[in-house]
Amino acid sequence: MQSIANLAALVARHVPSTGMLSTSINRLSLFRADEPTVPLPAVYEASLCLIAQGTKRVSLGEQSLVYDAAHYLLVSVDLPLLGHVIQADREAPYLCCKIDIDQAALTDLIVAEGGRAPKADFPALAIYRSDDDLIDAACRLMRLLDQPASIPALAPLIEREILYRLLMGPHGPALRYMAVADSRLNQVSRAIATIRTGFNRPLRIEQVANAAGMSPSSLHQHFKAVTRMTPLEYQKQLRLQEARRLMLSAGTTASNAGFAVGYESPSQFNREYARLFGAPPRRNIEQLQLSGNLLTPV
Repeated sequence: MQSIANLAALVARHVPSTGMLSTSINRLSLFRADEPTVPLPAVYEASLCLIAQGTKRVSLGEQSLVYDAAHYLLVSVDLPLLGHVIQADREAPYLCCKIDIDQAALTDLIVAEGGRAPKADFPALAIYRSDDDLIDAACRLMRLLDQPASIPALAPLIEREILYRLLMGPHGPALRYMAVADSRLNQVSRAIATIRTGFNRPLRIEQVANAAGMSPSSLHQHFKAVTRMTPLEYQKQLRLQEARRLMLSAGTTASNAGFAVGYESPSQFNREYARLFGAPPRRNIEQLQLSGNLLTPV
């Protein structure tokens, strides 16, 4: 219990009010919410999410998971999730840290330990019970924020320890499966990376399939099994979320945001935006600004 209390104190100190902090440690982000949030769609990168206080629900299609300070969320590929904080208040805010997975370091660890990768499919989204060793490592990583000169030398070592502890834990088989070059999870991950790189350009399914090392029909089948979306639906969500970010953070108009992410028709952009976020662009942005429920992706 002391480990999780230490983690909560560290997050609260670095994020004193509702919001997100992208830290000087590249793969570490911190989050706080002083009240429950509305459900918001967002793309979650492959990452470990550790809640220090509060509770959150994430959904992928019909699958819904609730995690808290006793459980960690591990996302194995970039997934379009619907998430919202369900337990938080000013006295006990929602506090969370996210550590993105370094794929190169993960592969190196798997090779170094000589472990065999499993052949079976594993879920791309899962929760498991946290342990003190994992929380302690996350605390030590966060404490480096007060020692910026030590970050280049020590942060990669602590991140490697965190990956090792995950590999040795119940989620280890899924992480190994994710790292296997010809696994379906790895192939879908490569397809996702290709779509994200050119999300504002017309989607060429043959190009995406080639990058994934799959046929177009196999890509469609396995992509939907992992993400609950077709490649085109995934690209659409990326476009709409980036357009919302442009309107929120840069004050971009709805029409300019739509064009920037690849829409040629303002009416189509407005229609699809309202379908995803529940209101037309201008009204949705005003609602978010008034409520303070801005993007809280983990």
